[in-house]
Amino acid sequence: MCGIVGVFGHSAVSSVIYEGLSMLQHRGQDAAGIATCFENRFYLEKGNGLLTDVFRAGNMARLLGDMGVGHVRYPTAGCSSVAEAQPFYVNSPYGIIFAHNGNLTNVSEIVSSLFQMDKRHLNTSSDSEVMLNVFAHAMAQRGSIKPTELDVFSAVEEVHQRCKGGYAVIAMVAGIGMLAFRDLHGIRPLIFGTRGQGKETEYMFASESVALQGGGFDLDRDLAPGEVIFIDMQGGLHSYVSPLAHEKTPCIFEFVYLARPDSVVDGASVYQCRINMGTKLAEKIKREWPHLPIDVVIPIPSTSRVAAQEIAAQLKLPYRDALVRNRYVGRTFIMPGQAQRRQSVRRKLNPIPKFFQGKNVLLVDDSIVRGTTIQEIIAMVREQGAKKVYVCSAAPPVRFPNVYGIDMPARSELIASGRSVQELAKDIGADELIFQDLEDLKEAIIEAAPGLTRFDTAIFDGKYVTGDITEEYLNTLEQKRNDTAKHTEDVASYITRNLSAHL
Repeated sequence: MCGIVGVFGHSAVSSVIYEGLSMLQHRGQDAAGIATCFENRFYLEKGNGLLTDVFRAGNMARLLGDMGVGHVRYPTAGCSSVAEAQPFYVNSPYGIIFAHNGNLTNVSEIVSSLFQMDKRHLNTSSDSEVMLNVFAHAMAQRGSIKPTELDVFSAVEEVHQRCKGGYAVIAMVAGIGMLAFRDLHGIRPLIFGTRGQGKETEYMFASESVALQGGGFDLDRDLAPGEVIFIDMQGGLHSYVSPLAHEKTPCIFEFVYLARPDSVVDGASVYQCRINMGTKLAEKIKREWPHLPIDVVIPIPSTSRVAAQEIAAQLKLPYRDALVRNRYVGRTFIMPGQAQRRQSVRRKLNPIPKFFQGKNVLLVDDSIVRGTTIQEIIAMVREQGAKKVYVCSAAPPVRFPNVYGIDMPARSELIASGRSVQELAKDIGADELIFQDLEDLKEAIIEAAPGLTRFDTAIFDGKYVTGDITEEYLNTLEQKRNDTAKHTEDVASYITRNLSAHL
């Protein structure tokens, strides 16, 4: 769920990249980085924390050049040290800067082959560094002194052949140009836009369309599954789609939670999708729960606000923003560690007592993943004197791990895993619990973007679109990537273990 930005311009791009990343800060709060290129030399600044923590006037001034890549990170694998911050760099061949959003599902076998066959060294446990070295090796194998677009396309094709999973990548090759590519299923989002005309045309890639708008770029389109776009140093644009590409299957959780409501992702207005989710959920409440004596509809800010407004309108009930969010506390979902998430809930939200006292409250959430937030909120609402607390979710129960770049890899951390809805309601302390049906969720998005027909819905139904996910893989993943492992695993031992397993 990281955010990535790339700009190919005709003047200094560091401030444009910074503004683009600020529009994507919701996608990662763990680390940030920007790399630029000037006269075939890279300038790189990165560190842990928010953009405002990492970048000041001094280091921004050092980011010279009219081509650059930026990244905001949240950890799904390995540790969250500064060594894991992106973009990554390798000096051979040519010099390559690489930023990645997503997750590989066959990283162990790639690590082994990189060491044994390609003789390449890895310095972190990041999937992104693995992909970078696969790409770099493929470029080196072409042997070109001055690579062409065909060399770039061939190298990306090798990445597709060797790397399985969900990924969106933006990269720079010194003296060669900028490229961006998307996984074969189009799971992770990647948007392309332009600014200016003719020889003055500038190009921008980003995880969401809002990043383009902030820089004054017009949205052109989304990259297709398996597509690579390459921009040479003269500003020429070249595109290629892998013959291995599948039908577009974007991650459905982008529309539920990850993306900003003012974004357009894969042709769908996220705001309209969430309106439609509210409509579908209201219809279900009318159909299956008409007896509930609801007095007021209150969203759990802020992702659920759009759906909650529509539910209130459809049910002809009062809507109140009675949980006030402290905007200076980050998204608890992407905080690294369950203890930190739980501690942050009450600092993040403050109730307005008069809208809860003696009321039957319908709380609307976008989704229920670990259950940490909703448990604390329900307890808080009862403390304010609510008579009954009903909860509805704009998404179905999250019962299965995500393996394509969202931080829900451990089944043991998913509160809905192995539980019925009735058991879940009891666990979180709700009087009633209502979930969106999966088919209704799909339909809500298709109505906003008729061109979409399929989605990655594995977190809800356990059907992994890449077809390579086994029970053994999920068990191994849980051991490596639960909250405890994420913060105690030593990087060197991680790499050694993956290598030794294949020696």
